[in-house]
Amino acid sequence: MRVGLSCLYMTDSPFEWVYSLDDMGFSGWEIVCEGAQRLTKDVVERIQDVLRSTSLDFTAHLPFSDLNLASVNQPIWDESVKQMGNAIHLLGEITDLVVVHPGHLSPLGAELADKAWGKNILGIQRLCDIAREYGIIVAVENMPNIHHLLGRFPEELKGMIQNVDRVNVGMTLDVGHANLTKTLDNFLELDFKHMHLHDNFGERDDHISLGKGSVNWNKVLKRLKSYEDRLVIEARTVQEGEESLNWLRRL
Repeated sequence: MRVGLSCLYMTDSPFEWVYSLDDMGFSGWEIVCEGAQRLTKDVVERIQDVLRSTSLDFTAHLPFSDLNLASVNQPIWDESVKQMGNAIHLLGEITDLVVVHPGHLSPLGAELADKAWGKNILGIQRLCDIAREYGIIVAVENMPNIHHLLGRFPEELKGMIQNVDRVNVGMTLDVGHANLTKTLDNFLELDFKHMHLHDNFGERDDHISLGKGSVNWNKVLKRLKSYEDRLVIEARTVQEGEESLNWLRRL
């Protein structure tokens, strides 16, 4: 079982602690391309140093704050595709999978829902076409229970991926998000290429340690018996990530 760590709420540089992930028992690292982890050529060089110095697998979460692949405001949509696409170009030689959030409905987008859906599909297609140059899979993540977000429900996300119609598109199953939308059972029945693990109490996207919320981990573990791709624990701190890893292994 390949288990990586992503520290979603880290505000400092990851490069002081990522070298310790091997010793903790992690086999991978997923960077979130935002804030202090925003991709630049210098950051990519530091990532490459990590990968040369460790045995970690590496995946990346494309930027999402203030971006919207479903925007019906053309300049905003253009900028969203540009920033995510530039990240893929920078990651091209160092990963084989990137995670992307589907778009969301702005006030105008809610009035033009079909157009927003079409822009979202086109945006993911554009990212897949860029990623295909490098042999990268674009794994679209299911979203939490916030009304204006696309991709919250199993059939919706499945349909989104089918409409994208690219050989290098897949699904990231976020277990915590599925717990929030009360759809975990149905999501576990789908085909996914990547998994995010964190816990909550079914109300807010808390990202607490595994086993401390209401996620039915027995169902998740049963599905993991037939799952061969990567798992990524999304934690608020490295310490909570290590705690989650140890809890998972005890099961």
